[in-house]
Amino acid sequence: MIFHQSGQFRHAVRRVFSYINCGLKQHSPTQHCALFKMTRQSSSITEFREVFAKAKHIAVVTGAGVSAESGVPTFRGAGGYWRKWQAQELATPQAFARNPSRVWEFYHYRREVMLSKHPNPAHVAIAECESRLSKQGRKLVVITQNIDELHKRAGSRNVLEIHGSLFKTRCTSCGHVNENHRSPICPALEGKGLPDTDANDANILVEELPRCEESGCNGLLRPHVVWFGETLDSDILIKVEEELNICDLCLVVGTSSVVYPAAMFAPQVAARGVPVAEFNTAATPATSNFRFHFQGPCGSTLPEALARHETEVIN
Repeated sequence: MIFHQSGQFRHAVRRVFSYINCGLKQHSPTQHCALFKMTRQSSSITEFREVFAKAKHIAVVTGAGVSAESGVPTFRGAGGYWRKWQAQELATPQAFARNPSRVWEFYHYRREVMLSKHPNPAHVAIAECESRLSKQGRKLVVITQNIDELHKRAGSRNVLEIHGSLFKTRCTSCGHVNENHRSPICPALEGKGLPDTDANDANILVEELPRCEESGCNGLLRPHVVWFGETLDSDILIKVEEELNICDLCLVVGTSSVVYPAAMFAPQVAARGVPVAEFNTAATPATSNFRFHFQGPCGSTLPEALARHETEVIN
């Protein structure tokens, strides 16, 4: 990250570490900081397209709403249970330490569900836009809170996964991170993980759970995702900060803007006068900070917004 003034650098470092210390937390709308208020907000697709046509570096911040349109369970709200537990009760280091078999059943279920899902028109529109703009010397980067890899499967190449991925594992002994798309991830989990409230725990022996394959290790693997109460990867956050610092257009897609630190990203961009466009099924606590707001399913609103502009020239 390059800054022209040492004061700007110190400020950015403080902000990155505030993100890290934030960990994965959900705040109520009343706790959302009003960082910047736009004097005029628009829902004009024509006006947005004029801004889009001039943008050279676009940051797209995405949340669970994008994946929900592909049929991905969000595990939030009244119906957000796996068996009798909510995600917040299972996605913690403490839950894994107490019962790694149950936590792996939960994540095995999520992995298997994701393998049956497909990118929707919103994912595709973002990926196609990135590919098209790259041929014009322009850049689009996705900053996602989602752990399902649907952006990558749609074809997006510049993706920063701030909460990790369902399809990566990390060894609890040696720390090695590895991609893993096996189905099932280990023989003992085959057929396990049913979400029914009357399903019993499999109580798989820890020795039979996913193990590290690095030479001489054989440590217990865990999902390489950020659990509640854990800090975020500082290297990823530094890259995020760099993108937010240089983007000249920001899109916020399918996010409730209540999960921190991601809820701070777009308001931070808006605070320096950069246009921000929100695409969501409803207004959020951050909506008033943004220049544009487009309400409706992202799969319906994004393709038109990101389609090739008449002024675009592809060499």
